[in-house]
Amino acid sequence: MKLLTITAGKQGARRLRLFWDGAVLAVLMAAAWGISPARAAEPEHDKVLRVCQDPNNLPFSSRDHKGFENKIAALFAKELGWTVEYTWYPQRMGFIRNTLRGKNPDSDNYKCDLVTGVAVGFDLGATTQPYYHSTYAMAYVKGKGLDEVKTLEDLLKFDPQKRKSLRFGVFGRSPVADWLLKNGLMEQMVSYQTQTGDPDQYPGEMVEKDLANGKIDVAFLWGPIAGYYAKNATTVPIVAIPLASRADIKFDFSIAMAVRFGEKEFKERIDQLILQNRQKITAILEEYGVPLIDERAELVQSK
Repeated sequence: MKLLTITAGKQGARRLRLFWDGAVLAVLMAAAWGISPARAAEPEHDKVLRVCQDPNNLPFSSRDHKGFENKIAALFAKELGWTVEYTWYPQRMGFIRNTLRGKNPDSDNYKCDLVTGVAVGFDLGATTQPYYHSTYAMAYVKGKGLDEVKTLEDLLKFDPQKRKSLRFGVFGRSPVADWLLKNGLMEQMVSYQTQTGDPDQYPGEMVEKDLANGKIDVAFLWGPIAGYYAKNATTVPIVAIPLASRADIKFDFSIAMAVRFGEKEFKERIDQLILQNRQKITAILEEYGVPLIDERAELVQSK
C-alpha cells in the first residue's frame, strides 16, 4: 500500500517518500539492489506499456483500474497506440525490486517499465519531469464543531480545553507530526503505521473509516488521499483543507514518474507524453479531487 509521507531534514529540505509505507515514495526504500544503472537495458517496446502499480491504493491505483494513475497510464497508451499491462505489487518494502527491477522467471525481460507516482528526487530510478504538484491536507467531518477551521492556525485559536479534546490522526514521519510537536499537541496524536504488512489496508482508511466513524476528529494526510475520500464520502460530509507550506515546515511536493536508469529514450518518450497531455492530466487529477499547486506555489482548488 502506498502513502505519501515526508521526512523532515534539519537543512530545510525534505524528501517525499512512497511508503507502505508512504507513501507514496526513498521514497520507498533507500537501498540499491546491486543493479548497475549503466547496464540497464532499454525495454523492448512491442507496443505494450508495462506499468508497475499498487493493486489497492486509491485514489492512485487499483486492480480494477479506478485510480488516477490507472487513468493516466491508459491515456498514455492511447496516445502511443499501445496496450497497457500491469504488474501489481503493494507499494511498500520491496516494491521496486519486485516490479521495475524485477525480471520474469526464466527470462531477461523486466516485469514492467514505468512507475507512475514517485517523488521528485526519487533515487531508485530515473525520474521524469513532474506531472503534478500537491500538498498535505487536513480533513474533518462537517457539522461537528470544526467548520470554521480553514488553517492550522485556526486550530490553535480554539479554547485550550476544546483543543485538548481533539484527536489528530497522523501517519508517522509526516511533516504534520513536526507541526504537532512544535505546538505541544503530540499527546493528542493518534499515530498510524506507515508499514503494516497487510496488503488489504490502504491509507484512505484513516478518512473513510476512522474519521467518518468518530475515532479521530481531524485527519492529516497527503492531499490527494484526503481530497478523494472527502469528495466520495457517502456516510457523513467530509471537508478536506489543503495546507500551505511555511518557513519552517514544507507541506507541498512535486510528483513525477520513474523508469530504470539508462533508459534515456523511454524516459524522453514519457516526458513528451506528460508535456503534450498537461491539460488532460490536470482534468483527471481534478476529477479525483487532488489539490493542485501551480508553479508559483498558489493553491489551485480542484473542481
